Amino acid sequence: MMAQRKGVGLKPDPRKRRGAGPKPDPQKRKGVGPKPDPQASARIDAFCDQLWLRDGLAQASLAAYRRDLCGFAAWLARQRQRNLDGAERSDIEAWLASQYRERARASSIARRLSALRRFYRLEFERGALREDPTARVNAPKKPRSLPKGLSEPQVESLLAAPDPDAALGLRDRAMLETLYATGLRVSELVGLKLGQVSLDAGVVRVLGKGSKERLVPLGDEAIAWIRRYLAEARPALAGGAKPDHVFVTARRGPLTRQAFWLLVRRYGAKAGIPAGALSPHVLRHAFATHLLNHGADLRVVQLLLGHADITTTTIYTHVARERLKRLHAQHHPRG
Repeated sequence: MMAQRKGVGLKPDPRKRRGAGPKPDPQKRKGVGPKPDPQASARIDAFCDQLWLRDGLAQASLAAYRRDLCGFAAWLARQRQRNLDGAERSDIEAWLASQYRERARASSIARRLSALRRFYRLEFERGALREDPTARVNAPKKPRSLPKGLSEPQVESLLAAPDPDAALGLRDRAMLETLYATGLRVSELVGLKLGQVSLDAGVVRVLGKGSKERLVPLGDEAIAWIRRYLAEARPALAGGAKPDHVFVTARRGPLTRQAFWLLVRRYGAKAGIPAGALSPHVLRHAFATHLLNHGADLRVVQLLLGHADITTTTIYTHVARERLKRLHAQHHPRG
């Protein structure tokens, strides 16, 4: 078979040309997209201001609400010749269907419907509308993704990755041990203050989502690493300052969630853990899965994780079940 000469032979695949392939979700392009009329824009801005004042939403969340509502308002004017006040249930369902045709993800469509619901609920409550057009619109079901999990040997390798002879390494070891021992959310870990930790009682008092408080046991291993960190590393990091947070940086303030995620990635690479197996909450997921693998009750895991609804916790039973299937297939003579 003759080798093809450079520049001669098969034509390039048109799908690989720049701009070809699946259409990107138009609402995801930052700063790009249909704009509604000035009156609708003013209504949407007023709604976002109200959300900011009432709920204190972050700017990123407000920007997403504004983008979703502007997209719907522009579509409504173009396709149905209606303004926001005249929208009906059929209009909203048709718009959502158009999102499916544009290959938007189910999670994105669910978020857009959530934005519409909040907007129309507020409009209805303040008497601007006779009825809420979103009241009977069903949200698309988001596919349930299993959390990334680590095996127990992988967790041991990750925990051992920091250098405990260095102040920052000792802090990081104490943080990783605390996370695996308690299953805290990353935001709860980096926000942890000295008054929330009782080493003598062996518990940490956590203020979780919705300002709900829970007590979580620490375990002997985590307690030992926290004691060592508080005695050896924290005074050096804090200097002469007296910060409230348990885990501090060399600048004497708490870590951000993003900074902690970078640490997890770095130590994961050092431990030889594939990047695809890591996530910011990887030790929280491992905490829950390993408890279930060792016979813990699902209700207990729910309380420790701070889940308001046990259906959120049941996803870990799927992880444990899949692991048992793999072990069975690996070790059973007829597997």
